[in-house]
Amino acid sequence: MKLAGNRIEAFLKNPDAAAKAVLVYGPDAGLVKERLDRLTKTVVADLSDPFRLTDLSAASLKDDPARLADEAAALSLTGGRRVVRLRDAGDSIASVLQSFLAHPMGDALVLIEAGELGPRSSLRKLAEGADNAVALPCYADEGGGLEAVIHETLRGHGLTAEPDAVAWLADHLGGDRLLTRSELDKLALYIGPAEQGRPHRVRLEDAAACIGDTASLSMDDLAMAAADGDHAGAQRTLDRLYHEGVSPIAVLRSLMRHFQRLHLAAGQVAAGKSVDQALASLKPPPHFRSAPRMQRQLQGWPADRLATALDLLVSAEIDSKTTGMPVQEICSRTIMQLARAAGRRRR
Repeated sequence: MKLAGNRIEAFLKNPDAAAKAVLVYGPDAGLVKERLDRLTKTVVADLSDPFRLTDLSAASLKDDPARLADEAAALSLTGGRRVVRLRDAGDSIASVLQSFLAHPMGDALVLIEAGELGPRSSLRKLAEGADNAVALPCYADEGGGLEAVIHETLRGHGLTAEPDAVAWLADHLGGDRLLTRSELDKLALYIGPAEQGRPHRVRLEDAAACIGDTASLSMDDLAMAAADGDHAGAQRTLDRLYHEGVSPIAVLRSLMRHFQRLHLAAGQVAAGKSVDQALASLKPPPHFRSAPRMQRQLQGWPADRLATALDLLVSAEIDSKTTGMPVQEICSRTIMQLARAAGRRRR
C-alpha cells in the first residue's frame, strides 16, 4: 500500500495493524530517520531497548536471507511486541521481503530504511502493491509543508515568527528534516527564552543572522553561479553538495526558487520599475552581497527566458521522479543548460 498526503501523518500516529512491514524511503535522510523513530515508538518507547528492538543491515541478509523472518518471529525476553529495523535497503532485498510478506511469522513490526527509490524500483513496487506492507515516501519539505514544520518547531520553543522571517527560513531550509530542526533549535537558542509566558517573535533579521551561515548558502552559491553562466563554478559547488549528501531534488528546487525570484523581479521591471526597485520588492529582499549579482542577472535574463528556465527546471524534477534515469545526471545536465543559456546571453 502506498501512502501520501494526510494519510502519512495518520499512519505515523497509529500504524495499521495489518502492516507487517513499512518501507520508509526517499532523498530526505533526516525525514526518513524521524519517521522511522516515530513508528518505532508506537511499539517500543525506549529506542535503546536491546530486547525489543533489533537493528539489521541489508548486507547481513545476503548470506543469511532467513534472518529477517527469524528476527520478526523471535520473542522478547522481557515481553511485549518487538521492532526489527533494516537499514541501507535496496532492490537487492526485494526477494527477501517478498518471502517474508508471503508467510509472515510473529507480530514484530519490520521497518525498512532506504534512500531514494525510483518508480521502477522492485522494492518500492513490492511494498506499494502488498496488502500487508506500506510504502512511505520522504521528500524534502517545501511550500506549506515546510512552513508547518517551521511553525511547529518554533512553537515548541515558545516562539512565533513574522511572515517575512518564515518566508526567509523556508527559502534557506528544507533539504533535510533533521538539519531543518537543528537549525531552528539553534535559532531558538539565539532568540532566548520567552519572557513572562509570552512567546518571542522571530524577525527577519534574527533568522538571517542565525541561519545565514548554514550549508544552504552553498545552494545559493550554486543558483547564483548557474544564473551568472559560470558552469565550472556551479559544477564545483554541485559536487560539494553531493558530497555533503544533499539530494538532487533539493538542488533543483533551490534553483527553481532563485529563478522564480528573478522572474518576479523581471515582471516588475517590465511594469516600469527600476531594477533596484524590483529587487527591493522581493520578500525577503536579496542580501546586500547578492543584490549586485542579481542586478546583472536581471539584465541578462528577460522575463520570457526566465519562464523557459523555470519550465526546464520543472521538467527536470518530473524526469527525476518518473523516468528512472540517474537523478544526479539529470540535475547536472539541467545546470549545464542554464549556465550555457546565461553565457550565450552575455555574449
